[in-house]
Amino acid sequence: MFETTRRKLLGASLLSAGITLNFTGFSSAAREMKKKGRILLDSYSDYPKGLEEAINFPLIEAIHGRRSRRFAKGAIIPDGPLAHQSTEKPESLSEMEQMLLLSTVSGNTGWSNLIPHNRFYSPNIPNYAGAAGGRTFPSAAGFHTSEIFFTDDNGSYMMPTRDMIPESNGDIDLKSYLDTHKARIVKLGEGRLNIPKEPQHMEVHNEWCANVPGSTLIIPVADLAQHMILVLCYLVQNGACLIDDVNGRAIPGMDKFRQVVDINNPFPLSYVEQLALTEVTVETSTSCYAGALMLQALGLGGWMYEGINPFSILGASGDPKVPGLGFRYDMLDGAAFPHITGLEGHFEGHTIPHFPDMRAAVMSVVERKFGLGGPFNVNTKGPYKKTETIRSSAASFSQEQIDCVVAMADYIYNTFGRFPATVPAIFTLMYLQAHKLDTDFYDKHFEAGAYLRTHADNKTNWAR
Repeated sequence: MFETTRRKLLGASLLSAGITLNFTGFSSAAREMKKKGRILLDSYSDYPKGLEEAINFPLIEAIHGRRSRRFAKGAIIPDGPLAHQSTEKPESLSEMEQMLLLSTVSGNTGWSNLIPHNRFYSPNIPNYAGAAGGRTFPSAAGFHTSEIFFTDDNGSYMMPTRDMIPESNGDIDLKSYLDTHKARIVKLGEGRLNIPKEPQHMEVHNEWCANVPGSTLIIPVADLAQHMILVLCYLVQNGACLIDDVNGRAIPGMDKFRQVVDINNPFPLSYVEQLALTEVTVETSTSCYAGALMLQALGLGGWMYEGINPFSILGASGDPKVPGLGFRYDMLDGAAFPHITGLEGHFEGHTIPHFPDMRAAVMSVVERKFGLGGPFNVNTKGPYKKTETIRSSAASFSQEQIDCVVAMADYIYNTFGRFPATVPAIFTLMYLQAHKLDTDFYDKHFEAGAYLRTHADNKTNWAR
């Protein structure tokens, strides 16, 4: 039922563009484009109208029409100038709406384009990337260490895509695309994630609207420990190393690596870790923003926000009644916050205890780069006319460089009792919520234009 090729999507765009051109006076061009568009849209009659609306929806309207629309069906604001009680029952997203949204937040979109040049590596190309596939959002140097989790009325889930091998780099069949992503979903638990509407778990201003019945709450989570290892690899490959500015001393043993790194001009550890934290924040936030734009095309309410305690989300709040996603954590001596390291069997951070030692964690990253399916493995397919030549042209990672990375990672873990030293090993902050919008609230309290035509028509567009 959902079969849609890129050619058909192009047809929808042509039809929309043809209508626009007609209004601007380019009648001849408009007639030709509409003719092509109709031919390419012949098979759309069996599709939900909402799918056609989403395909045709203009990017500029999504950008300018994006708002935080928090009032879901079934919601209540009990008092104040915006008081309103919904007369409608909470309503879940349809399966297609949910899959379109999930694959927009963290879908695999084909082969990644590797960084093509750095004179420091010439005649080789840089070997920064961690994944061969591209996704719907950017990642620093192509590291891609995050995955998405989500919860709805039926359970909590993970949809892993960071190391997903693209099916092709050409025409995309939408049904196959959505089915492939759906098949990757792993159910972690029954029922909606329990996040109490209390200040220690949820910001007070979100208690009435966050994680409500019917909604889908998407939770991007980054393996910041792995990202930090990738940063260390990047530094060493570019001739740099660290200094422990927290304790005001050099990292012991760096002198023997003076042939590969500049030991006289090291980077401060705390600065590099803050940089890594910022990079994964951008990664997880832009994934949510991609989804926020899709909300407009689908006619769904919702917004991206950070007003839920991440320890409650991950399962490290200390409250046994709030197990969250069940991530492992430890309370280290002298630490104010739990040290979360991973979800056993699903999303294990690149640090001890999920690896026997830091060398094993580093070697896992090296294997991800150069091993089967990695971006620098000669047998990995790709977008280039001479993909084998390009992938095999990546700079090698020498044993001395690996040992230098391991030496710094070992020092950090042994000195601070954790890795990374000053930032979380597992990080989440930004979430995206989607829900069916109660337009009556906006009709009551807002001037016209408070929601888009897709919101007004969502019920009929996505009728089941």
